[in-house]
Amino acid sequence: MKASTDRAAPPSGEVRRVLMTTDTVGGVWTYALELSRALASRGVSVTLATMGPPLTEAQWAEARIVPGLGVEQSTWQLEWMDDPWEDVKAAGDWLLELESRVQPDVVHLNGYCHGALPWKRKPLIVGHSCVLSWWEAVKGEQAPERYSRYRWEVTRGLRAAGHVVAPSTAMLQALVTHYGPLRSAGVIPNARRPEDFPPGNVREPLILAVGRLWDEAKNVSMLESVAPRLDWPVLVAGDMRHPSGGEVRSRCVRMLGRLSPRELAGHMGRASIFALPARYEPFGLSALEAALAGCALVLGDIPSLREIWEDAAVFVPPDDTDMLMRALRRLVTEPVLCNRMSTLARTRALRFSPDRQADAYLAAYVDLDRASRAATPAPPPLAKAT
Repeated sequence: MKASTDRAAPPSGEVRRVLMTTDTVGGVWTYALELSRALASRGVSVTLATMGPPLTEAQWAEARIVPGLGVEQSTWQLEWMDDPWEDVKAAGDWLLELESRVQPDVVHLNGYCHGALPWKRKPLIVGHSCVLSWWEAVKGEQAPERYSRYRWEVTRGLRAAGHVVAPSTAMLQALVTHYGPLRSAGVIPNARRPEDFPPGNVREPLILAVGRLWDEAKNVSMLESVAPRLDWPVLVAGDMRHPSGGEVRSRCVRMLGRLSPRELAGHMGRASIFALPARYEPFGLSALEAALAGCALVLGDIPSLREIWEDAAVFVPPDDTDMLMRALRRLVTEPVLCNRMSTLARTRALRFSPDRQADAYLAAYVDLDRASRAATPAPPPLAKAT
């Protein structure tokens, strides 16, 4: 593939075009749209290169309202899926063709493996999560040997990056722990617009959670055990279809199914308490959204959530059902405390603004541009995984 050289590089410090990868499942899509919208307000146009399942009509509708956003869609498997490597290679060829066509000032990867591609300039990589840290947090043990190639490919991508970003210090440390030292790295928290999650005029006596009952990381299934012992109903928003087929039903919590962003924001604006007893959560967009909407937070006591919410949430050990029940019951029975925790959570949530996020990424992009011009030597190659 020939790389076009028609377009001159921008002056150092000027970033006008970004090529950004994203998958179409989970919070990475939401993150990519939020950041693209904030960058657009600063005169930066983004081309999103999607991988994974095709965009839904609702996702296309979300993308169309972001000024200047371009979307290039593919359905290549994602690197964390089972045996994705032929697709990962094909996706890499496609991304290099996009780079030649779009001529971006910065390549922003929301995945790891494609960091090792022969980009014109070293890319920025954002670590939203990873299989090895997920396995350790959720299963309580190291990932099995079948992920040895994943480990090698991710390490290779991270070592080739010009800069690595994580949404929390805990996630950044996890990357260093599992993949080794990083050449250049920093933390930029995720963000959401407050106007998209307005608090309701009246808080209703209900507890809300977001996730799928079979998701071991979000650990929403713990609410099944405590719901019968609470005076308030527990509502869970999330896909009810199990990946292996069939629909998951519950006798103890009220399943809302998959909601549109507007519908979910409405439920958050009415709920008094938001529960996320997570075992693994590198940032927790749903907790941020709920806090902006005015919910008191009950969260899993894990480093990332502690880091972000400090004294603005109630924390419970992820596997302690009795502690979760007592924490929820206390907020239910003490309205003054519940209101105080709601205020603390919303005050903290307002710090995580898209404007602040976009400014931090623009600064990282500029630094990356300067580093690319300095042409620092690449690290030595890794031995091939077997």
